Amino acid sequence: MDVLKDYRGLPEAEKGAVVAIGNFDGIHRGHAHVIGEAQALAGRLGAPAGVVTFEPHPRQFFAPDAPPFRLTDSPTRTHRLARLGVEKLYELPFDAALAGMSAEDFVRKVLVEGLGVKGVVVGEDFRFGRGRAGDVALLRALGEELGFVTRAVPLIRFADGEVSSSAIRRALAEGRPRDAARMLGHWHRIEGEVVHGDRRGRTLGFPTANIRPDPALHLPRFGIYAVLVDVLDGPRAGRYHGAASLGIRPMFESAVPMLETHILDFDGDLYGRRLSVGLVEWLRPEEKFADLDALTTQMRKDVARAREILGTIDATGEGRAEAAARPLPEGRGDG
Repeated sequence: MDVLKDYRGLPEAEKGAVVAIGNFDGIHRGHAHVIGEAQALAGRLGAPAGVVTFEPHPRQFFAPDAPPFRLTDSPTRTHRLARLGVEKLYELPFDAALAGMSAEDFVRKVLVEGLGVKGVVVGEDFRFGRGRAGDVALLRALGEELGFVTRAVPLIRFADGEVSSSAIRRALAEGRPRDAARMLGHWHRIEGEVVHGDRRGRTLGFPTANIRPDPALHLPRFGIYAVLVDVLDGPRAGRYHGAASLGIRPMFESAVPMLETHILDFDGDLYGRRLSVGLVEWLRPEEKFADLDALTTQMRKDVARAREILGTIDATGEGRAEAAARPLPEGRGDG
């Protein structure tokens, strides 16, 4: 997947895609549907399939001091879009100039002059431009004038209720990662580079690969999880099972939240490698134990429970929660 960080000065070879436009935070099933429609239209028009998104998230730009809300950071979103088969990602810098651009200027300067789009696909409630003044009707009219196809995708409806980023955040905050996965269509993942820790896990017989989550992320409920671990680079790249602790480690009073993952049946050095940790099931809250022996005893139980749960994951690693994530005729989904 080609990743372009601006709409200005692009070579002609990077233009001419059919693009889905949105923030795509978390890339839930509604987002995937919009992207899928863009891919289908791109196939019919003989064009590359792309995504236009923004960094930082516009909500971060307008309210930088608001509590963390993002489900995915930029690298995690990029990784997920690549897995969906997106060919070109236009991750546009959301700055004062873009925020102040009128809806018509956004279409003319960004989509047409900058990206040379052949088609645009959005959700039917899509709004854009300064003051969110632009809508699908304006986008369609400008497309007819300027020579690109516009498609507005109706909101998807699901039998299991609302699909939205806010509903996914709520499920994760309550320790319900399987419910989040049904809305996302994939396991919620925290990604990052493995950093050095205090090596306590190794001395206790449970070495961990440690990630410092992006502080802009809305973190799931602290506690112990059964997880799927993708090592994304290096000689040990691949998928593994694991048990992970997310939080501030009350036994050791860490000030910064960490994701510490013990990879089952694994022996190797992962420092500096990038991990993608999928949360499958919340096992218990963080606890402060009387001593290290009590902690070690509980860790053995956690690992055994994680191994049992992960044994139900299918051969592809996607799991039953993801396999169940199919569009259905009832319920509600939004972008």
